[in-house]
Amino acid sequence: MTTTAIITLIAVLVIVLGVSVITRPRHSSTVDFYLAGQRVGVATNSWAICGDYLSAASFLGVAAAVYVSGLDGAWYAVGFAAGFVPVLLLVAAPLRRYGEFSLADFLGRRLRSDAVRLHSVGVVQLVILCYLIPQSVGGGITWELLVGHGLFGLSPYSTGVLLSTAVIAVIVAAGGMRGTTWNQAVQFLLLFAALLWLAVMVSADGFRYGEAVESLSNQPLMNPEFTDGAWHLTEEQNAVDSGTQAVFGEPGARYGQLGQVALVVTLGLGTAGLPHVMNRYFTAPTGRAARTTTVWVLVLIGMFYALAVMMGTAARDIIPGASREHAWLDDLTEDGVLRVPEHALPVLGRIYGDEAGLGLIAAAALIAAMSTVAGLLLASAATWGHDVYERHINPRATQRQAVWVGRTSTLIAAGAAAALAIVLRPEAFTPAMPSLVATMVTWAFAIAGSALTPVVVLAIWWRRTTAAGALAGLISGSITSIAMFLSASFLDASPLRELMAAPTLVAAPLAFLLTIVVSLRTQPPSDVEADWVIMHGTAADRHAERIAHLTLRERRRRKEDRRAR
Repeated sequence: MTTTAIITLIAVLVIVLGVSVITRPRHSSTVDFYLAGQRVGVATNSWAICGDYLSAASFLGVAAAVYVSGLDGAWYAVGFAAGFVPVLLLVAAPLRRYGEFSLADFLGRRLRSDAVRLHSVGVVQLVILCYLIPQSVGGGITWELLVGHGLFGLSPYSTGVLLSTAVIAVIVAAGGMRGTTWNQAVQFLLLFAALLWLAVMVSADGFRYGEAVESLSNQPLMNPEFTDGAWHLTEEQNAVDSGTQAVFGEPGARYGQLGQVALVVTLGLGTAGLPHVMNRYFTAPTGRAARTTTVWVLVLIGMFYALAVMMGTAARDIIPGASREHAWLDDLTEDGVLRVPEHALPVLGRIYGDEAGLGLIAAAALIAAMSTVAGLLLASAATWGHDVYERHINPRATQRQAVWVGRTSTLIAAGAAAALAIVLRPEAFTPAMPSLVATMVTWAFAIAGSALTPVVVLAIWWRRTTAAGALAGLISGSITSIAMFLSASFLDASPLRELMAAPTLVAAPLAFLLTIVVSLRTQPPSDVEADWVIMHGTAADRHAERIAHLTLRERRRRKEDRRAR
């Protein structure tokens, strides 16, 4: 690693640590630690949600998926961005108005059930773990490319996994939601600036997206495969039009028609069930602020993913020619095609900015992984510290004890994710989808969209939802999605395998159906109308409801006083 790259990485870490120190909570209350005092503004929260959401799968994975499979890879960008549409229309404002600490806490209180809360905690932790692992993998891949050697006898990949995870775990444990919010906002701005810089550089060099797609589509799409102890370029077969070769600008390079629909549905529904993203809406001051924040998020991530698709295309168009001019590309490519697709953006950074450019893009990749890890660890802390410890293990816990449990749980979750990322090394996988980190993140989206999203949406919009129905939806959605994508590894390439690898198209309707059927056979909470006013009533309705509750409380107090006299 050069001095320039070292300086770039150190500068980024100093900024991140500095923001955490400056914005760390001055008090030890759970509202401050988990929700930043519920005083996060629209602009800051929208940047922070983007930083939380735009993970290594977004920064490295989307460009890598486009690089490998062209139009089929762009479905990742479509699915990731489209996920905020149902959040905007169905979830953001009612969820914030109800006002809890986490998704599990919302479901437990809304359905008056500790069993629902605890089952939700289990599903949330599973989603968090599935999401944490690819972020750690992304950190390891980036360190391996940038540095090339490990520390303390570890491999470069393992060193990157441990360092990136350890740094952000300490930051989260120290800074809580307030420090993490500002960190994620700053990290998003740095991440977006790095991608924008790269787009400006390739455009100034003469790259034009439309012309590149047309040029790349004039020849069969070929990618490296490691067989018989050596790398070989192999032609991709079109999965939509069998018997023909796949090309960059047409669908079918990786998925058939069913697989494309299944992937977009899985990613689109999964967002509303992601605990680290949904928990951010509880930090907004009002429901209106939560909805406005989502509009800004849609605009920002739409711009980001458009740039990511453009850069994946640019890498496919530019790197073959650059490999004849830059000898260092020989170790990364096979006949001008990258062996590891996630190297697409860092390689472009080095081509256009030399070592400083490589350092900038690598630092941005680490930022993407670290920012999402921060949100995931906070979501984990909220479920363990508040939903489990405060609610069940020690209901009389002090604020300091609850925060201490939350901080401890962040370190444990980070350690588990890092250990699994090291054990499940990238070379041990033969992913059914074009990018390793994007593939692994899809697992988290599948579980969230199949189990949590149906139950959350019904709890918000259907009065008859019951605790028993929610349990049926949570259990059926999670088990079905896990069973399907585990089964995909045993199937040969086929439409069935594509459906099994992105199972929400099947699992989510099943969860919706079972939740509805079981709810119709059981009794909903008796005071559901009060919840309805909180989530869906006008401001005047909610004000009147609060006055009515205060009046009743005052009457009860007066009766108790008279009895006491």
